[in-house]
Amino acid sequence: MNYSKLSILFVAYLAKTNQKGLCPLKCRLTYKKKRKEFSSGLMVDPKKWNSKLQTVENDGLFNSNLEIIRSKIQKAYISLELERDTFTVQDIANKYLSKPGYDKPHLVKFYNSYLEKLESLIGKELKKSTYKKFEYIEKDLRKFMRSKYKKNDIALEELKPQFLEDFDYYLKTEKGQKQITINKSIQRLRKVIKVAYAEGLINSNPFTLYKPKRVRKVVTYLSVDELETLETYDFKLSRLELVRDLFIFCCYTGLAYREMKELRKKHIIQNFDGKPWIQIRREKTGKNLSIPLLQKANEIIYKYSGHKELIFPSYSNQKINAYLKEIAVIVGIETNLTHHVARRTFATTVLLFNDVPMEIVSELLGHSSMQITQDYYGKIVQKKVGLVMDELTNKLKK
Repeated sequence: MNYSKLSILFVAYLAKTNQKGLCPLKCRLTYKKKRKEFSSGLMVDPKKWNSKLQTVENDGLFNSNLEIIRSKIQKAYISLELERDTFTVQDIANKYLSKPGYDKPHLVKFYNSYLEKLESLIGKELKKSTYKKFEYIEKDLRKFMRSKYKKNDIALEELKPQFLEDFDYYLKTEKGQKQITINKSIQRLRKVIKVAYAEGLINSNPFTLYKPKRVRKVVTYLSVDELETLETYDFKLSRLELVRDLFIFCCYTGLAYREMKELRKKHIIQNFDGKPWIQIRREKTGKNLSIPLLQKANEIIYKYSGHKELIFPSYSNQKINAYLKEIAVIVGIETNLTHHVARRTFATTVLLFNDVPMEIVSELLGHSSMQITQDYYGKIVQKKVGLVMDELTNKLKK
């Protein structure tokens, strides 16, 4: 006998036969050597009941009712198999009998319904890349549930603040994610739970008081000397020269990889001041960017624009970053060189260190809010203030 399979047996209780000669028919479930009995709600004539065949002689309607009960129990059993890794015979009975807790909204199930709504908004008010970020979390959530709770889902009302602490720990230890990535995942999960609360599916939001763990923001950028060294180095390989030029271009425009890759001649316009500007829509935030072209950036555009609509030859971000590491070794730059370092160099070395106000830096970078710029570059401003004060102190000593 396979004890991991569900056995459904109907049993006539002769001891409780009534005056009409009918007795209750109970349902006996056996699963993993454990048994659970409950009333089927049916009364049967024991003289006509065939316990071996599990039928009543010449009573098609009664036998059909038995099949309906059997089918519903099987459905409850299959449903639990999909929801959980482990469950008991009591769980099967509760599921069939619709005992409290089994028809309540569950986390993964609700998350998937939220995903379906997001998917319908792709191309309308949502980017596919944004949808994918929510989709990745659902996969991590399922794995976490199996790892921590040994089941596939949990009722929304059972969620506690500790759930996010455990999820944070799982993503850090099992998935190897950095805290900044974990914070983004938890932020999106909290958003879904907030929607569940707004829809009245739970009486309170269990994650209201949760505070994301602090992330130490280290802004990596090139100094004035490093930038000049990189600009003037004479590369013998054309591929390295090209990637260097792409990097330098972004050091003087602040464009992220995608905007640089998609930059076309139509994005270069003569602005109100009669000088060339870049006008392009930022992929990440959907914000329109207007960036005046500094001389060095303009020279690189002139060097590569040619007769094609796309200004620069196409390279994948991975390939560019691989070549940048090769470039760093050749030039002698110890900074971990990636394409994004160029954007940060634009914000710091090119703008902030040349006294460009923070609000203009925020506008040129296309940040969705001033707070983002301050969070990342506030300490850079403090460093600039410190240097100025050092200069002032030296002057006052004279």
